[in-house]
Amino acid sequence: PYPSPHRPGQVIDLARQGGCWTVTLNRADKANALTLGMLEELDGIFEQAQADTDLRVLVVTGAGPRVFCAGADLGEARDATSITTNPVWERMSNRLANLPCLTIAALNGTLAGGGFALALACDLRIAVAGANFFYPVLRNGFLPQPSDVRRMTALIGPSRTRLILLAGQKLTANEALDVGLVDRLVPAEGLPNMVADLSNAALNARGETVTAIKRLG
Repeated sequence: PYPSPHRPGQVIDLARQGGCWTVTLNRADKANALTLGMLEELDGIFEQAQADTDLRVLVVTGAGPRVFCAGADLGEARDATSITTNPVWERMSNRLANLPCLTIAALNGTLAGGGFALALACDLRIAVAGANFFYPVLRNGFLPQPSDVRRMTALIGPSRTRLILLAGQKLTANEALDVGLVDRLVPAEGLPNMVADLSNAALNARGETVTAIKRLG
């Protein structure tokens, strides 16, 4: 089912339905900010996904009506650099990027900071119309993840990447669509239907065909 139901105490939900997995950041009270434990759990889920030969589509989304992911939970550790420089970010996002199935980031709200690691590593990004996009590393005194910079540059070009990372500019959902950071905009209530529409072809294809086409790109 999509979206995943909330279970008390569960901050990462995994729902499996046929050839589709839906991974939900389920920490809406903390803007779905990522702790080290959540990053490790996501990495483990994506490792399982690599081994599932029946998997055709993996969706990453967030709980709540306003925020997909606020990035790293800087309040989790006494030294914030211990989470922002942890190698789990690159390991997790690279594992997601290299999955043999179609991957979709269903952005239920605003995307900030390290949350870009998930969205940029997916094949497709769809967002609700009220979402905003910003990556305030310069203001916070941290470096972005190297793979985030490479993937963002590949999507929207070096100049617009610098607009976000060096000029600290926030993009609206419409601006993100215009520059190619997201592929579709939908009203909030239309997000599940758009996910279903984009998933349909892959769910009805042979796994090796999905993988072969993905590897061509």
